[in-house]
Amino acid sequence: MTTPHDWLVPDWPAPAHVKALCTTRTGGVSVAPFDSFNLGDHVHDDPVAVATNRARLADHLGARPVFLQQVHGVAVTALDASTPDGTVADACVTTQPGVACTVMVADCLPVLLTDTTGAVVAAAHAGWRGLASGVLEACAGDVLRRQPASASTLAWLGPCIGPQAFEVGEEVRTAFVQWHTDAAACFVALPQAGKYHANLPQLARLRLQAAGITQIYGNDGTPPWCTVTQSSRFFSHRRDAVRRGSTGRMAACIHIG
Repeated sequence: MTTPHDWLVPDWPAPAHVKALCTTRTGGVSVAPFDSFNLGDHVHDDPVAVATNRARLADHLGARPVFLQQVHGVAVTALDASTPDGTVADACVTTQPGVACTVMVADCLPVLLTDTTGAVVAAAHAGWRGLASGVLEACAGDVLRRQPASASTLAWLGPCIGPQAFEVGEEVRTAFVQWHTDAAACFVALPQAGKYHANLPQLARLRLQAAGITQIYGNDGTPPWCTVTQSSRFFSHRRDAVRRGSTGRMAACIHIG
């Protein structure tokens, strides 16, 4: 089966046996407002369509994607062949081939991790709550514990709500600035009092760097990565949930081939 041309494949120096991708909204069988490659089974799409799309993803990967029940937390679960879909966690890690670390997104930031030897792979779901609470640090720490001592960690940031679309309140800015004053540079004040535009991928880079990860690739906050503005390519909960009633979910996946 041919991979849809607009799916994202990380451009990073991961070992050849580490396989990773991020889906878009194209290549599936779901109908509006889930058109067409919706992978979420919790958004009121036709279950048969979701199952068909998930089966197509597994075929593309050549591995079984494990779909988590994501709760905007910091729990990291270790995957093996017996891990069931619906396991409650917002990040996952594995050293075993044949099972793909997978997170679903539709504005939140997907982060894929591996090491320079390809001994371990991981995926994290980073909305602002999980990011502020330390989901990336938790996931990176699990990778660091499993990778060889001589290896270094690589991170790839997938598409998310962009810095010109992500409006937040004072409580979000405070949550990050209290962690580190450098985070203040990731927020731009808006004319409305207490409102800001937040740069989610820049915040993620800060958190990863503080965790000792400096080889970071992917989303740089420019418009092509924005799930809200790139409506033909990406699902966006913020853009579509009110206007269309619901929206689909994309997936970022990584596995050891």
